[in-house]
Amino acid sequence: MTETILKVTDVYAGYIKDLNILQGINFQVAPGEIVAVIGPNGAGKSTLAKAIFGLVKLNRGRITFKGKDITGFKSDRIVKRGMCYVPQLSNVFASLSVEENLEMGAFIRRGSIQSQKNSIYSMFPRLADRRRQRAGTLSGGERQMLAMGKALMLDPELLLLDEPSAALSPILVDAVFEQIRAINQTGKAIVLVEQNARKALLMADRGYVLENGRDRFEGTGANLLNDPQVKALYLGAGYKS
Repeated sequence: MTETILKVTDVYAGYIKDLNILQGINFQVAPGEIVAVIGPNGAGKSTLAKAIFGLVKLNRGRITFKGKDITGFKSDRIVKRGMCYVPQLSNVFASLSVEENLEMGAFIRRGSIQSQKNSIYSMFPRLADRRRQRAGTLSGGERQMLAMGKALMLDPELLLLDEPSAALSPILVDAVFEQIRAINQTGKAIVLVEQNARKALLMADRGYVLENGRDRFEGTGANLLNDPQVKALYLGAGYKS
């Protein structure tokens, strides 16, 4: 892969000084790609997303975005450069309406945001139907769609999604993944941190398997699905692609 929008080089990071959860991660994303990050609990998947977005301090290594070094940048500076992050939890304002949440998502935009709101409503028709409804009364799947819509109000070039299918029913998981595909088809690159490894790899252009804070396997989504070691260790011995 010659062109990258995001590159993570030899990154060590963690929440406590001298205790690294990420231990030499190398990771990259090309423009317009979906890159899945899978692995067991505690492997460092969410920590990687947070480190990329400036929420976890790097103890060593380098992160570049669109060819510029963003190592050590705070989240507000990263957002202005065209990257947004959707956390697994606390990702909407429960007391505000759907429409107010979208407006909050556009906090650094200047001028009219109506056309962008209309674009979000076209992509997420359920949100359009519930635009006056308080976010705290939405279903889990609808909240996840609102969280993604809120991030998209800034029209980012790269979207970091941290466990978007967590705690959702199978039907809602399918709906959320369909929306992720639709977002990607608009040309946006997506980093998809997911426990649902099979579904993530089926969708992904490429994937990384993390284990103990290291990138143990890398390849296309299809190749990782068919890799005997990945199948046995992370997809279940009985999984057939």
